Amino acid sequence: MNRGFYEISKVSHFYSPTKIILGQDTVKKVGEEAKALGGSRALVVTDPGIVSAGYSKIVEDALRTAKIEVGIFDRVVPEPPARCVEDGAKMIREGRYDLVIGIGGGSSLDIAKGVAIMATNPGKVVDYAGIDLVPKPGLPKILIPTTAGTGSETSRSLVVTDENNVKRSIASSFGISDVAILDPILTLSMPPQVTANTGMDALVHAIESYVSATTTPFAEILAIEAISLIAHNLPLAYSKGSNLIARYNMLLAASLAGLAFASSRLGIVHGLAYVIDTEYHLPHGRANAIMLPHVMDFNKTGNLAKFGKIATAMGEPVGGLSPYEAAEKSVQAVKNLLAALQVPYRLSQYGIPKDHLPKLIEGGMKQARLFVPNPRDVNQEDLKSIYEKAF
Repeated sequence: MNRGFYEISKVSHFYSPTKIILGQDTVKKVGEEAKALGGSRALVVTDPGIVSAGYSKIVEDALRTAKIEVGIFDRVVPEPPARCVEDGAKMIREGRYDLVIGIGGGSSLDIAKGVAIMATNPGKVVDYAGIDLVPKPGLPKILIPTTAGTGSETSRSLVVTDENNVKRSIASSFGISDVAILDPILTLSMPPQVTANTGMDALVHAIESYVSATTTPFAEILAIEAISLIAHNLPLAYSKGSNLIARYNMLLAASLAGLAFASSRLGIVHGLAYVIDTEYHLPHGRANAIMLPHVMDFNKTGNLAKFGKIATAMGEPVGGLSPYEAAEKSVQAVKNLLAALQVPYRLSQYGIPKDHLPKLIEGGMKQARLFVPNPRDVNQEDLKSIYEKAF
């Protein structure tokens, strides 16, 4: 057990939604929450799959019951391009909407954030890529996840792909939801592969936040709990999708991980995975999962004690082991989890040829901003070594 934090000269910040509602059937509260925010015309931002699953209709019905007019923007696509935000912002301005409701996976929630921001700010969303560059608050927003992965509902970041096929992150307090509604019922229909991919995405958020060189006491507390929840509940949710308790715990874990990295920063798992999901069109969570054990193996000497605690949180016995042996257990724990989820973690298993190594290194180097919080210093040769091991 942690007995205290000792960096008393370091200033830490904590960012979170004003309200988080967790529980079964809580999606039906969206109407009353929208009313409480002063909304009268709401734009629901989502994707075609959520519409066909009937989830957006639940939201629409609740809003209309609360006497709120509703519009639908259902053109969100996976790994969304920046133009999704511009299209949604145009619709919200033309329709004079005063509230944004995002429902879906991380892509839909990120686009909802971007639309809310660009409803009141000039230019294009990529103009604000970076940290705290958004000048004005956006419209009020309610975010409702249907996957347990990105934690976008509780984080202050959104990610879009620019015209050069490069991932761009916008981190701002104005990206934080006013209300996050976490209803495990909405996650029951996730197929096993999506459950695995999104769950591993949440695990990466938690681990990277926990070991980050820029972590905070808030992030550490939230992240280690998220790691434990995911390790013990993701195999259950993957194996039996109707397990509501496992789904509840995974949704909670993903949101805790989102809160953690909102108060910390991510590292090179994300940096090295971005090029994989943009160039080879793998789901973001799967790309993260592939790179996680290889990056952990590289990073573990940067904080042996914390990697040992990750092993303990994931259920690995470390009593009597040296710090090096305990840290190695964390890497093995992740590999065991990936095996249980039937997720290969070798690039060659996804048809990525080894002669593409220069392209991977070039793409990874474009994410150098993520080198700073990484627990171990990293250069181009290190990236080459990590990618080579990933093959």
